[in-house]
Amino acid sequence: MSVRLQVLWFSLVVVATVTTMPMTTGAQRPGPAAKPWAISRTSDGQPDFQGIWISRTATPLERPPALAGRALLTDDEVASLKARAARIFKGGNSDFAAGDAVFLAALADPAQFRSATSTHGSEEMIEREFDHHTSLVVDPPDGRIPPLTPEGQRRRQAVAAAARRSDGPDDLDNATRCIAWGTPRLGGRYGAGDLGYYQIVQSPGYVVLFMETGHEVRIVPLDGRPHLPSSAKAWSGDSRGRWDGATLVIDTINFSSKSNFMGAADHLHLTERLTRVDNDTIDYEMTFDDPTTWTRTWTARMPLKRTEEPLYESACHEGNFQMLTGILSSAHADTAPARDNQPPGR
Repeated sequence: MSVRLQVLWFSLVVVATVTTMPMTTGAQRPGPAAKPWAISRTSDGQPDFQGIWISRTATPLERPPALAGRALLTDDEVASLKARAARIFKGGNSDFAAGDAVFLAALADPAQFRSATSTHGSEEMIEREFDHHTSLVVDPPDGRIPPLTPEGQRRRQAVAAAARRSDGPDDLDNATRCIAWGTPRLGGRYGAGDLGYYQIVQSPGYVVLFMETGHEVRIVPLDGRPHLPSSAKAWSGDSRGRWDGATLVIDTINFSSKSNFMGAADHLHLTERLTRVDNDTIDYEMTFDDPTTWTRTWTARMPLKRTEEPLYESACHEGNFQMLTGILSSAHADTAPARDNQPPGR
């Protein structure tokens, strides 16, 4: 047999063998489809939100002017911001970046981040997560908090003036006095959620939200009871909850007139919607309505991520005399010589 015939014969044998082999590839014989994620249920059949959750988002509360008109970033832009933030804050070479400062620093890309108010280094920061969103504010569509009303402007200016020139503890905000950190935790001084560790506990008829910072507890009834009378005020308001499908809706009114959420107090109406979107994420949406403070309602949304880290006591309490004494004495340090030289009885 010639070489050419031998090659032809061998080729026919290979083709015949291949065409008679059983087809066992995954493409032709797919396995069972993965089951879609389904939320677990508590013993009384309610969606299960229990566990410890943390707000790690680096997304700023309001959309920066440099990103005006852009609700979302590209994959490349997100990767670039992550790399910049890692370089700027690596190894504690920068100051502690609170609130929106991590995102804004990554956007500006300086060699180091410096803060005019922080006394801590970046080694104390929690790990922050970047995603495609350019603001936590989702309504209005421009990603900006609506303008203050004239009354809201006067109230905020009065609070700022009292803080700059404090005559007594009542001039300081509730968090500085270790009384209350406010509800909800948004746009905080330490991070997007103000050191936003949340522990959620459920029992029949109730949901409990425990905050590590300030060890504040919100007990939310789910049994349809009405709100307390308007004369009954509370630091964190009066909350009532209900289920909208698998979403927990919390309606809160009756805030104290001494509360202060970005200038809003006893006229604030807060609606929170918590939706567990997967095993490790809760979508936390907040809508704010106070016609005495803002020109329209507005909504913000941030993710809460599951964590296995335990909660610890936040050792801050009313009567924190050392801190308060330092603040109040320094507020009038420039007038101390004049007071010391006053004649007796003045």
